[in-house]
Amino acid sequence: MMYTSRRNLLRLAGAAAFATVALSACGNDDDAPAGETVTADDVTKALTDGGELLIWSWDTTIKPTADAFMAKYPKVKISVVNAGTNADQYVALQNALQAGKGVPDLAHIEYYALSQFALQKQVANIAGFGATALKDKFAPGPWNGVTPNGGVFGLPLDSGPMVLYYNKEVFDKHSIAVPETWEQYYEAAKKLRAADPNVYIASDSGDAGTTTSMIWQAGGKPYTVSGEKDVTINFADAGAQKYTTLWQKMIDEKLLSSISGWTDEWFQALGNGTLATLVVGAWMPSNLVSGSPNGAGKWRVAKMPQWEAGGNASAENGGSAMSVMEASTRKALAYGFLDYLTNGEGVKTRIDNGAFPATTADLNSPEFQGKEFPYFGGQKINELFAASSAAVVPGWQYLPFQVYANSIFKDTAGQAYITPTKLADGLKAWQDASIKYGNEQGFTAK
Repeated sequence: MMYTSRRNLLRLAGAAAFATVALSACGNDDDAPAGETVTADDVTKALTDGGELLIWSWDTTIKPTADAFMAKYPKVKISVVNAGTNADQYVALQNALQAGKGVPDLAHIEYYALSQFALQKQVANIAGFGATALKDKFAPGPWNGVTPNGGVFGLPLDSGPMVLYYNKEVFDKHSIAVPETWEQYYEAAKKLRAADPNVYIASDSGDAGTTTSMIWQAGGKPYTVSGEKDVTINFADAGAQKYTTLWQKMIDEKLLSSISGWTDEWFQALGNGTLATLVVGAWMPSNLVSGSPNGAGKWRVAKMPQWEAGGNASAENGGSAMSVMEASTRKALAYGFLDYLTNGEGVKTRIDNGAFPATTADLNSPEFQGKEFPYFGGQKINELFAASSAAVVPGWQYLPFQVYANSIFKDTAGQAYITPTKLADGLKAWQDASIKYGNEQGFTAK
């Protein structure tokens, strides 16, 4: 139940090193450079004159998009480098920034990590490039992800609006209706376990991203960030309590498999029907097709279960942006490619290569929504993804040290899955450890 770019689990040491380096200069607001102004004429001139760009990304759709861009602008030369996936790349990026050499012009950064780079002024605030005018071009969840603390620190590459993936064959065999609420989901989990002790409704061994996304959908706002220093963390608000009350019952009654996500065993279970659902982002289909081919024709997609009957709330799980680095000496050229990649002709190239878009025009297009997916029995699953994207609960914030916070989830909240620790107590431990760390790094955290 994790975003595909998180398949390599965060290593505590690497994440801690990244966070410490990223925040070490925190505390001098006067050091913040004013946002630059780059005009449309500047971009046009840069594209005409040409030049070289270095991009760091693990996304396989970036290279074919760069190739198409270079064909259109033959004087532009783009090198796409995979410097590692998520946390590995972030550590490498911090090392390059410290060394003052090898920093890319553009970097692929997930929404949950972007505020750390924005806080340190390591990614450019492109509000003065014309980016603020693009707000309505993107779904609200992804746009929220690139605008921490009032600036615009990248443009959305993709998004992860959440849905319910379910094995229709298993549900039909045991006469289980598709759950529309989380209480119905809990009842379906019990019914499945009673009908076949080898079948679980889902697996969950403790994952920070899944937990925060579930709380997000429930209306929780555990993180409040004000300015550059003030941070409040509260995992006891009403939304968090909705989640912990339900999930504690699921844990206590052993209704969840302990199989770790993204392992061979996990994909096999999804393929053979011993795991009956996934509640995760819209980027999942290609992973099911490649990882669980035996599930072809058996799986379907439904609206994410609601915390209240008749509700229409969703959340994001995963998703990422592309950002212009502050150290780049080719910002106008970099922005030209960024706009093409995320808002221009490059979006179609990326969709054709398997990306899930963040642009409202593509999400709402008949071509996109009308596509049938054989793996899902010919279902037009993009219709549900688009509806989920529009229903994402607004106002969510990440910590300016979320990478580090996520890295300590297993040692705090994750204990609820393997010891008698209650989930609410585990979340309190996660909260306390995150507050302690934040204060150590120069924030005013409480």
